[in-house]
Amino acid sequence: MITRILLLSALLFLPKVSQVHGQVALPDPDAVRPIDALDTVLLEEMTWMEVRDAIRAGKTTVIIATGGIEQNGPYLVTGKHNIILRATSEAIARELGNALIAPIVPFVPEGEFDPPTGHMRYPGTVSVRESTFQALLTDIASSLKTHGFEEVILLGDSGGNQDGMAEVARTLGESWAGSGSRIHFIPEYYDNPRWVEWLEERGVVEVSEGLHDDVRHASIMALVDPAFIRADQRREAGLFRINGVELDPLDRTQKLAEELVGFQARVTAAAIREAIGQG
Repeated sequence: MITRILLLSALLFLPKVSQVHGQVALPDPDAVRPIDALDTVLLEEMTWMEVRDAIRAGKTTVIIATGGIEQNGPYLVTGKHNIILRATSEAIARELGNALIAPIVPFVPEGEFDPPTGHMRYPGTVSVRESTFQALLTDIASSLKTHGFEEVILLGDSGGNQDGMAEVARTLGESWAGSGSRIHFIPEYYDNPRWVEWLEERGVVEVSEGLHDDVRHASIMALVDPAFIRADQRREAGLFRINGVELDPLDRTQKLAEELVGFQARVTAAAIREAIGQG
């Protein structure tokens, strides 16, 4: 008897679902969320109810971040840009306080296929056509607009992504006029000279080895997971440095990255606020 009572009680708190010819269909979009929300700003880590309730609570800004899969020298994994965005995009969203993050777009233009050009000359690189990239961003942004996001933010961690994002923001901005939703491309995120200057002010002066690798990228990747920069293997080989800068002690490098991520988040968040009129 007690078991039946508990079961009936539990059923009362399940989301309502509609019935179509005896088949269970989709849940009621207005069903009450039965459990507390997780403290995350990542859409892919949220339930649909958590996303809905976050939007209703005022988190109406969403960040679409673009990365890439490409060669990054002998030490850094091909997902460098996507991994860095795990740290920077979350820091930006939390700095804003009213933003969520769409799943990172991992595939971007990296070169031609036949004959291969750019990064496509190296195994492991994944490229998409510029038209594919822009179409993907358009559909992702349109999906998020449908769900009630009012400010859609485009930013990218790689140079080849910038023009495509700017074009998508321009074309969608025109077609969305008067809809209640806007889209913005934020080039301030990809201000590499600014991040280099910040590092140099802290005594990190590099001499390029031409390896498509540097202290900024390596340190932030190490903050996420030192295996992504092959820390152990490089120590064993006596190669745990880049561009003349030693990466040991690792905790010092990670602390530097944490401070740099915070700085980049503040700069980018300020640019976003200015773009949406909250500056």
